[in-house]
Amino acid sequence: MTSRSGSQPGRSGPADLTRFAWLSVAAALTTLALKATAAWLTGSVGLLSDAAESVVNLVAALVALLALRIAARPPDAGHNFGHGKAEYLSASVEAVMIFVAAVAIMLTAVLRLLQPEPLENVGAGLLVSAVAGVVNGAVALTLTRAGRRNRSLALTADGKHLMTDVWTSVGVIVGVGLVVLTGNLRVDPVVALLVGANIVVSGLGLLKQAIAGLMDKAIPDAARADVERVLDDFARRRGISVHALTTRAMGRIHLVSVHLVVPAEWTVERSHALTLDLESEVSTRLQDTYIQTHVEPSGQHCPERTL
Repeated sequence: MTSRSGSQPGRSGPADLTRFAWLSVAAALTTLALKATAAWLTGSVGLLSDAAESVVNLVAALVALLALRIAARPPDAGHNFGHGKAEYLSASVEAVMIFVAAVAIMLTAVLRLLQPEPLENVGAGLLVSAVAGVVNGAVALTLTRAGRRNRSLALTADGKHLMTDVWTSVGVIVGVGLVVLTGNLRVDPVVALLVGANIVVSGLGLLKQAIAGLMDKAIPDAARADVERVLDDFARRRGISVHALTTRAMGRIHLVSVHLVVPAEWTVERSHALTLDLESEVSTRLQDTYIQTHVEPSGQHCPERTL
């Protein structure tokens, strides 16, 4: 006997997340314009590399928007548990774009390292770049909090990427400032190289998260602990026992499988009513969680089954 419970993907919540993706698109366009202006004013390859990363931010935001729209679709005949894994594809695309940007930045930095060029209008350029960093920082915090609250990898990845961009901007601003203070023009491309390396690290982290999701990684420990508390509380109150708990995450949806051990004399009707009660409790207490149950009579061990 099996039962699945939880709020239907796409019924509430997921569709609303697209507003955060639109916010990310708007922020990417704004910061791209500001950073490109700063690079044009100063001629700094460091600021140019920062602007190049904003291009990646824009592409990533558009991909995240598409992924969230797909993830919000309700289950259908071909996707019984919804389309939540679209968010993992979004993170994978973003990681690839990050690597492309890093290569472009580092190549440009090497050329400028070999042929240094003086900087101009440094004060105005740094001011414009600082404004862009503030915009990115505010949006990054908003996206990260929304992603964690709604278990959205697409938003969390986009938020982390933007926060990486903030620190990149800080590093570039410091680098350009050092050029002015020391007169050493090669500091600028060196900072750009460091920016490129930092972007690569960020991309590897996103790719690791995406691969883990596509490989059906178990839900986070904290979420599993919540599931165990609900199951243990239910089992204690109903005089049964549970075992063989397995889980996997699919975007913001958590899939749970568990065995319910009931007295051997129970009827099918009574066992079915028990699973419906558990389904209702899981739906009430755990957000976006599907549970699949297997009922077995006490004294007869059944092999574990997973979703």
